[in-house]
Amino acid sequence: MQETKILIIDDEEVVLDSCKLVLEPAGFKIATAGNGTVGLGMVREFDPDLIFVDLKMPGISGFDVLERLRAMDPNRVAIVITGYATVSSAVDAMKRGAYDFLPKPFTPDELRLITNRGLEKHRLVQEAVALRREKEMLRENFAAIVSHELKSPLSALQQFLFALAADLDDKMSEEQKARLERMKVRLDDLLKLIHTWLRVFSVDVNKIKEQFQPVVMSTVIARAIENVLPHATRKNIELSSTVGESLPIISGDAVSLIEVVGNILNNAVKYSQPQTTVRLTAEAAAAGVVISVVDAGVGIAKEDLPFIFGDFYRGKGAAQMESGCGLGLAISRRIVEAHGGSVSVESEPGKGSKFIIRLPAKT
Repeated sequence: MQETKILIIDDEEVVLDSCKLVLEPAGFKIATAGNGTVGLGMVREFDPDLIFVDLKMPGISGFDVLERLRAMDPNRVAIVITGYATVSSAVDAMKRGAYDFLPKPFTPDELRLITNRGLEKHRLVQEAVALRREKEMLRENFAAIVSHELKSPLSALQQFLFALAADLDDKMSEEQKARLERMKVRLDDLLKLIHTWLRVFSVDVNKIKEQFQPVVMSTVIARAIENVLPHATRKNIELSSTVGESLPIISGDAVSLIEVVGNILNNAVKYSQPQTTVRLTAEAAAAGVVISVVDAGVGIAKEDLPFIFGDFYRGKGAAQMESGCGLGLAISRRIVEAHGGSVSVESEPGKGSKFIIRLPAKT
């Protein structure tokens, strides 16, 4: 088992000695520093799990040490020990990254208690970091699956479709040619969308901006409604849209924005009861375009709201209505954020939901 390491930075030798006497018998490896400069140097070499910092020291103050610790690694857990304990100094120390506060003089039991509390915080921080790493690995693996299992066969299908269209060009009716052309357009859109997903999941989302062009949002909305309309018709749900006449031009990727609006609309239809209405409104705002989608569906539980834009997350109500993988909203959020916008939701169980997409105008 790896030894737990604690660094104590204080200019009073009696504090350093007493801390060692209390903590070393408990099995902790203790390192001490008499000032902030030495202490910061030891952080790199000693790599402590927990750091105690005195606020009043000659040279670099404890406040400066806290700020530099946070700049080095925001996940470091630091506890302030000082004889100048006031509410204002405690608040200031917390703002600069301190986790807890221990006033001098303190008893051995008080030191042990706050040490265990700080180490528990360290454990939780490390678990959170590990979970974020696992999540990133899942995203990368998902990107690999999309690329191999979807993109490759669809690319092959596109090539076969092109060859088939050339072979049958003089044998098809105009109606058949039109159908084939629609297939080619939809397949091309799907491949472009998969490419966008891959970039969203495996690359910095800012790189999506490399493909940005002026986008007319009324066209985006019309295409999204066209894509979702068959689903709404099957469920006997009305799609109502009110689009402002003077929407500003957006700088973005039209195919991915169609997917965003389509995802929100499709979710609204999916979780609504038959013979209800899903209403889309798009209007100009001071900084761009605001699109809202309102339904009278099952709604979203309060405890689910903070998580619905996460990867693979599906609320309890959603799971009971229709199947899904929980990626649509996560992908939509990434695409909207890559466009410099935001997506939010207001909902109440049993009364429906309102999704709001905000996109900045082209500058």
